[in-house]
Amino acid sequence: MTRSPASSAPAAPDLLALDRQVCFALAVASRNVIALYRPLLEPMGLTHPQYLVMLALWEESPLKVSDLAQRLSLEPATLSPLLKRLEVGGMVTRGRDPRDDRALAITLTTKGRRARRQAERIPTAIMARLGMGLPELEELRDGLTKLIDAAAREDSHPT
Repeated sequence: MTRSPASSAPAAPDLLALDRQVCFALAVASRNVIALYRPLLEPMGLTHPQYLVMLALWEESPLKVSDLAQRLSLEPATLSPLLKRLEVGGMVTRGRDPRDDRALAITLTTKGRRARRQAERIPTAIMARLGMGLPELEELRDGLTKLIDAAAREDSHPT
């Protein structure tokens, strides 16, 4: 009996298998990594999204809300409640941008600037919890940035 070429060929991978999905791996990784931040951020009174806002403001303050939203890849309407909570917590103030009085600017308060010192321990604590070094995490970040850029290009050119 002769075997047909089709029967000896390996089966095609199931492209719909859950464990083959990039979106699934990203969702689980995101949830798990963000959960590692929670106990480090709670003593500072910050949530992970608020921490991301603070990271941007520690780089540059004041920032217009539109610039902050762009840096964080968020819509200004999504950012607004985060900023209000940070203001209530004494970390930032919201006011008119001195360079453009039509725009709202976010400025760190003294408390917000001081919080940076406490946050400086977070990256090393995360590396320890993950058991990964800086080069490995930077390589992972670079790969994710490439993925983000590719998805953004595709999103701006829908088929």
